[in-house]
Amino acid sequence: MQFYLVLKALHIIGMVAWFAGLFYIFRLFVYHVKYQNNPELCQAYSQMERKLLYIIMHPAMLVTILLGLLLISQNPVVLSAPWFHLKLLLVVVLIAYQIFAGMTQKRFARGDFFLSEKACRIINEIPTLVLIGVVLLAVIKPGI
Repeated sequence: MQFYLVLKALHIIGMVAWFAGLFYIFRLFVYHVKYQNNPELCQAYSQMERKLLYIIMHPAMLVTILLGLLLISQNPVVLSAPWFHLKLLLVVVLIAYQIFAGMTQKRFARGDFFLSEKACRIINEIPTLVLIGVVLLAVIKPGI
């Protein structure tokens, strides 16, 4: 039981680090688009976005997923719970969001600003909605 609780605590820590990046990446894109005509700022935003993705977000995502898999291996009965299926679907949404953020970062770094400032602001809200769903599902465990 103690091992399971340590895994759970580390999983939550990884999730918090991952969400920090998920909350921030599109906020950086908002300003990157806003100052796209300033080469010095564009270079700075590109560097911050790349470092956020590769130094914080990718490792935190991997830690969260790996620890989640370890938690499942310690408690496989959770796989039969409908609320857990929905939680996993939300995790897939987050992974897709991060992949899209990575694609966006690469395009913005090339000067291809295919999203508007407003679009980046709207997209920036997605992780908040997913977090609400994940936390409610994990805490309440509804019998959907």
